[in-house]
Amino acid sequence: MTLISRFLAPLALAILSSTANAGEAKPSVNALKAEFVKTQQTQGFSEAESIAFIENAHFNQAVIDAMTKPWEAKPWHQYYPIFLTEKRLDAGLKFWKKHASTIDKAAKEFQVDPQIIVAIIGIETFYGGYMGNYPVKDALYTLGFHYPPRATFFRSEFANLQALIKEEGLDLDNLKGSYAGAMGFGQFIPSSYRHYSVDFDNDGRRDLLNSPVDAIGSVANYFHQHGWQQNQPVALKLAVTSALPATVQTWAGEKMHYTVADILSPSVALAKSVDIDISQPALVIALEQADHSEHWLGLKNFYVITRYNRSPLYAMAVYQFSQELKNAYAAH
Repeated sequence: MTLISRFLAPLALAILSSTANAGEAKPSVNALKAEFVKTQQTQGFSEAESIAFIENAHFNQAVIDAMTKPWEAKPWHQYYPIFLTEKRLDAGLKFWKKHASTIDKAAKEFQVDPQIIVAIIGIETFYGGYMGNYPVKDALYTLGFHYPPRATFFRSEFANLQALIKEEGLDLDNLKGSYAGAMGFGQFIPSSYRHYSVDFDNDGRRDLLNSPVDAIGSVANYFHQHGWQQNQPVALKLAVTSALPATVQTWAGEKMHYTVADILSPSVALAKSVDIDISQPALVIALEQADHSEHWLGLKNFYVITRYNRSPLYAMAVYQFSQELKNAYAAH
């Protein structure tokens, strides 16, 4: 009997080996585990290695609870005060001053505005102060095998974690992060860690857990790889006198398909007049204030921030915090 036969229930093996038919019940957890082990064998891991990797992870109900109640579910007027604080701004200025040469180097090498680099690390982990207390292996296992809405994505991240541990020599048993399995100063999920992290301090390791220098370079590289346009606007406030054009919907996560010209109209104008290319891609962000809705024109750089976190509230918080940082740093 093979390892996988001993590891999985006979029923799961039967499900795995059968041809899926329309209307068939969703695969059981054991069937998903079997599929995972087979897939990882195509990535160079033995059957025994992948079985041991799964058995080392455990279900964590707190992960499910956190995933179903994200901060991004709050309205904007409750969301932004969590992040846009004097305490975070002060910490950001200290971090920027301490790592000024590294941030300047990263900004030049990757063509990314420095305040965005500093803002991301501040929003994500308060400059390394809060990197998360969830075991990463447990978080990704829980979501990958016990959270159907996004199980496929998180099983992929669980697979990337196995590869990452091998590539970077990380301590799996003591690796902590967010409830979504993100880790380090910039809260990279395993696939992002593997594909976008850089050894910016040239010590032979890509260490996002302990090296702020590597984290700064890696955040800058992430934004560069996703098309950040240095020294270009991110978002512009709109003045909406009646309603958005009937042909325009507020952004809900889709690829950019409007232009500025599609959005601006007699009833929708820029709150402050600026020269802008009306043929460039754009989107509309709606922010729920306590007593009214606020609208912003999001440009390519805003969309790039959403590649880091898909929430428009997150992206707006990063942008506004970056502006606070930029102004405060210039003043000092």
